[in-house]
Amino acid sequence: MNLDMQVNGQPVKLRLEREGENWRANDKAASVLQVEPGVYSVLLEGRSFQARVEPAVDGLIVHLGSRRFEVELNDLRRWSRRSGALRRQGRENVRAPMPGKVVRLLAAEGQQVEAGQGLLVIEAMKMQNEIKAPIAGRLISLSIGEGATVAAGEVLAVLE
Repeated sequence: MNLDMQVNGQPVKLRLEREGENWRANDKAASVLQVEPGVYSVLLEGRSFQARVEPAVDGLIVHLGSRRFEVELNDLRRWSRRSGALRRQGRENVRAPMPGKVVRLLAAEGQQVEAGQGLLVIEAMKMQNEIKAPIAGRLISLSIGEGATVAAGEVLAVLE
């Protein structure tokens, strides 16, 4: 699969090939393992990385250590749920990317929200993390309240 994308505004061509459980990215051997929702352990040519991936309005934001990369795919039609990409329409579950405590709700059930709009704030390890809507739509279910403790991967809200 060949992908054209922008990474921090710079054009990048990526060729991905699946080899059993592993991948080749631009002819470099890579192993990717999801360790929790939105967090991946990557082994690329003997070097280990932890990548944290979150949806953004126009693509993804990828955190590698202290570095932040904004990734925008030039042709989103090529991505599908089966290929592991984010869905852009229909019903979408919003899951907790890490365990923590809900400290603030930013949207209410029934409210219309835009992609990238904050839904709630989770505090984990004394850091506050805003959880944003991956798609535009109506917030049909908000399954937690302020003060609730959540586990990684737990469904927090449903958008439609």
